[in-house]
Amino acid sequence: MDQEADDQDRYRAPALDKGLDIIELLAATADGLSQAEIAKALTRSPNEIYRMLDRLVRRNYVRRTPEDRYELTLRLFELAHARPPLNRLINQATPVLRSFALLAEQAVHLVIRDRNILVVVTQVDSPGYWNVSVRVGSRLGLLHTGSGHVFMAFATPEERLLMLEEQDPGNPASLTPELKNRLDQVRRQGHEMMPSAQVSGVFNISVPIFGPLGTVIAALTCPYTQRLDKQGTPDMEQALNLLKQAGRELSQRP
Repeated sequence: MDQEADDQDRYRAPALDKGLDIIELLAATADGLSQAEIAKALTRSPNEIYRMLDRLVRRNYVRRTPEDRYELTLRLFELAHARPPLNRLINQATPVLRSFALLAEQAVHLVIRDRNILVVVTQVDSPGYWNVSVRVGSRLGLLHTGSGHVFMAFATPEERLLMLEEQDPGNPASLTPELKNRLDQVRRQGHEMMPSAQVSGVFNISVPIFGPLGTVIAALTCPYTQRLDKQGTPDMEQALNLLKQAGRELSQRP
């Protein structure tokens, strides 16, 4: 027993222990705790845990409420279930994306938010011999993409500010009145439709995919281009309706 205790002491990581103590304490608390309450429960000074709390908030394991209390986010839950649900989502989404591409005659891609970076995880080309598509593995920005607007539109005000800060730590973009109004509009109408900031003549149509807890777990985006060589193809409004239908179908799946 003494040897085991010596080994445990030898490999201690006090900073890690402190962070885990905070996470375990908050996991056992229903309504969150203030910084002073956390310090008292862990028999530490408020200054001693301030930096640890700050890092946990910035890494999205803990959130700070408007009442200046701290509570756990779903980050640990997401990490524990990250890979199997992602694979399942891609498997379930692929036939839906193929159906959309066939009916809309447009390319479409699926985007997830991975540690505040938007990543294209699967993509389906249009059935024609040409299309505008985004490569799987591409990283997208929050501010100037339809997918980014969808994720921000359905986030809480606190989450929006944190998302902006994590895009460029130390020099975060501001949530301007124009952007806030735009995001509020996206939330009301349930989609984003905006000219591409990267390619002329392309309109990004994006819709959310909701998880079982009502949060946005992914976004579907169609980089819509108007066909000039073929009559009778679905217009932008028809493509939007088809994309919304695909988003609803994926949101309803367990």
